[in-house]
Amino acid sequence: MRSVKLKSNFIAVRIVGVAFILAVCWSCVETGKTSSEQEAEISSIITAPKDTTITDDGFEAISLLGTKLYPPEIPSRTQRLLEANLQEALNDFNQNPDSLENIIWYGRRLAYLYRLKESIKVYSDGLAQFPDSYRLLRHRGHRYISLRDFDRATQDLEQAAFLIRGLDSLMIEPDGAPNKLNRPLSNTQFNIWYHLGLAYYLKGNYDKAISAYKKCMEVSNNDDLVLATTDWLYMTYRKTGNVEAAKALIEPIKKRMNVIENDAYHKRILMYKGDIDPTELIDLRRTNDPGVSLKIATQGYGVANWYLYNGEVNKARQLFEKIVEGTSWTAFGYIAAEVDLANLNAGGL
Repeated sequence: MRSVKLKSNFIAVRIVGVAFILAVCWSCVETGKTSSEQEAEISSIITAPKDTTITDDGFEAISLLGTKLYPPEIPSRTQRLLEANLQEALNDFNQNPDSLENIIWYGRRLAYLYRLKESIKVYSDGLAQFPDSYRLLRHRGHRYISLRDFDRATQDLEQAAFLIRGLDSLMIEPDGAPNKLNRPLSNTQFNIWYHLGLAYYLKGNYDKAISAYKKCMEVSNNDDLVLATTDWLYMTYRKTGNVEAAKALIEPIKKRMNVIENDAYHKRILMYKGDIDPTELIDLRRTNDPGVSLKIATQGYGVANWYLYNGEVNKARQLFEKIVEGTSWTAFGYIAAEVDLANLNAGGL
């Protein structure tokens, strides 16, 4: 498997802090190149940061563009709740450290407080006890993505995918951050394939990303999961220049669907179909909106890609830059924007 390389004009650094993915919560103009050719081209541009020692001045991570990333401020009420939840998880873990459930929840609660490095250690220690736990591998792989360590994320998630082969039941995964109906929607198999597809996508390995998202679609058993998988698979097809496959993929998506939490993906797909104008999804003038950073990171990445697909490179660049100016750097759209902006700056798109 090829790793994605960063050209010398970008800083390859090792992430030493901790981060949590806040969002559950995702090109180029068609050139006629095969996905393998595009992957080879991107291989000369981006890599996961490694090996360089940096001095910690309070930042949690460093972006693929060499920018120090600091944890966003948490409202005091939310902070108290997260700390109480962590204390409860820690108490459970101390009472029974050999419980797989206690290990998982201790790691998750650490991550929700941006203590991701500690969270990964909890999962790693747990894997020493439960080396075949696809659940631990799924969670650790997820956390590696937010650290921009795509190689380790891929390794964990590939192993998790291998371990779930032949598993028939779709086990619902409890939510750490419940939706408005407090109804968990995703299953463990979905989360493994979904995050594996994303790791491949971020590495520029689009052929493998397509395969992973196709497997993910097989276990997307509600409209919310279908929309999330469809959106990322659509963007992957467009990366490879396979416009026909992309159009066929979104044909079944309708305006009326049973959407609980993935409304952003639904709107993006309707934009791809021409039912919504891109300007309706993202308004850069509304900078006074307290949720604008997260909205730009989630909605903005799909819109920026849409501009890129259609040859409006300046608009795409403006939006990628706006995304990485924000604070929602644990969102998948933010991380993907770093990759695409680095490629644009290096002339790789």
